Amino acid sequence: MESLQIRRLDEIPSPEEFASQIEQKNVPAVFSGCAKEWKAFSKWNVSNGGLDYLQELVGSSVVEAMLSRSAPVFYGDIRGHERVPLPFSTFIGYCKDLLQCEDDCQDSISQLRKHEPTGDATQQVDFAMGEESPKQIYLAQVSIVNTENEEKSQLECLRDDIETPAFLDSKTLASVNLWMNNAKSRSSTHYDPHHNLLCIISGCKQVVLWPPSASPFLYPLPVYGESSNHSAIPLENTNFSLYPRAKSIDKYSRKVTLHAGDALFIPEGWFHQVDSEDLTIAVNFWWQSDMMSSMPEHMDAYYLRRILKRLTDKEMDRMLSMPSTSKVNHMIGASGQSSNVNAGCCDEELNLNHQEVGGKEKLVPGFSLRELEPHELRSLHDLVSSVHEKINRQPAGNIPADQSVCREEDVKKFVKANLYDLEDDPIANTVWNLEPHVFQIVFLNMAHNFPRTLEAFVLHALSPVGVEVLTRKFEQMDQRIAPDERSQFYQKFYSVFDNQFAAMDALLNGKESFACQAFNNVLVQYLGINLNGPKPSLQ
Repeated sequence: MESLQIRRLDEIPSPEEFASQIEQKNVPAVFSGCAKEWKAFSKWNVSNGGLDYLQELVGSSVVEAMLSRSAPVFYGDIRGHERVPLPFSTFIGYCKDLLQCEDDCQDSISQLRKHEPTGDATQQVDFAMGEESPKQIYLAQVSIVNTENEEKSQLECLRDDIETPAFLDSKTLASVNLWMNNAKSRSSTHYDPHHNLLCIISGCKQVVLWPPSASPFLYPLPVYGESSNHSAIPLENTNFSLYPRAKSIDKYSRKVTLHAGDALFIPEGWFHQVDSEDLTIAVNFWWQSDMMSSMPEHMDAYYLRRILKRLTDKEMDRMLSMPSTSKVNHMIGASGQSSNVNAGCCDEELNLNHQEVGGKEKLVPGFSLRELEPHELRSLHDLVSSVHEKINRQPAGNIPADQSVCREEDVKKFVKANLYDLEDDPIANTVWNLEPHVFQIVFLNMAHNFPRTLEAFVLHALSPVGVEVLTRKFEQMDQRIAPDERSQFYQKFYSVFDNQFAAMDALLNGKESFACQAFNNVLVQYLGINLNGPKPSLQ
């Protein structure tokens, strides 16, 4: 996150500097005084006759205004607002009334009746707002220039008052828009599919930004929806039981305050939420990023798979990133010794009560449990005990003495519901906390002395998160031992299985199940889609 700090620049960058040092890094930046030389900066100044100037310049041209019953909060979600036609002069009248009664602290809503639109516009506004609804309107994204659809340009008469910053001269602008509010307003959290330069002409705005990587904490709406670029989290009275990840959004946020003349570069994909003071006027420029414009369509499927794979790998790491040993019997201290461990007790339990899954067995010569260090013995004891406990929880009772493995359909009845949570899985947690050399010793001893238990451990006791932990421990161990030692370990490990292919299949299935859950988490957190249910999960 340190590399995503917002820079504030007092000097306007050259096109080359902007392209290489700012735009390419996809990190927001503030350009102080960027718009101060514009004609609009002096002519539109609300405190210096700007409203009269705009009214005379634009007149009664009808513009499309945003109307919200939740004002002063304006939700960009299409279900959260309506678009209504409104004469520009009528909106200027609203602004003048608010300016006049600002010191009197009067209800601005009662003043709006003085400037009711006439004709069809009046009927549409009244119908949309209703007699009891707050009459606060926001001129949001009113087009000044629209290169993709010139017919949507409603305020072309304002273009001469605006100067395109020199560092955007080489860009192909998609649109230039006016944003004007008559009273304090809040926009909902969203991102734009274009690069954005937001320029403040009059008033003040506070902008909160989050990088695209913070999407999981912002609960984006489903990617297939009409408002897929918006966050589902309401701006007021957030219910953290519905949006628990939202508790972390402040940690990832960046806040900037923009005054008249300032400009803010908001890269594509950055979530942002804007608070505007009374009578704030702004203009923004949208343009497509070089990356998106240069991406050939025939590569979309490949890039999609690569990005989803990378996010899934990161999610798998995250799912294993905060192991808790509080629910495991052993705690490894700084000295490498177990705390609160009676090594002799463990030794007796493992030697004198040598109960295997499938019946009693004789110890296999070659490894003496009495030669193990106390913490190694404790870890082995915990694993053996956990496997026995899990197997014995099946409804049918213990496995018969002549049966070396459990039936899969029986095991499914008592496997815990949460198969992917490291914190709640004592077996996975025990394995996760083993150092590579201890891991090697414990599982060699398990293969020597408890072969049937090791078989049940792999085939039936391991959850998907347990399989992922086990195979990652394999990888850690492989990096620290010689090839011949590695070969001997796996030969001994797999020798306990009557069907080694079944063991390998169980491990592969577990890993793929864990990866599938991580993939679903990615879809929920970044795309708002849950493959495991009809509706996106909010957990």
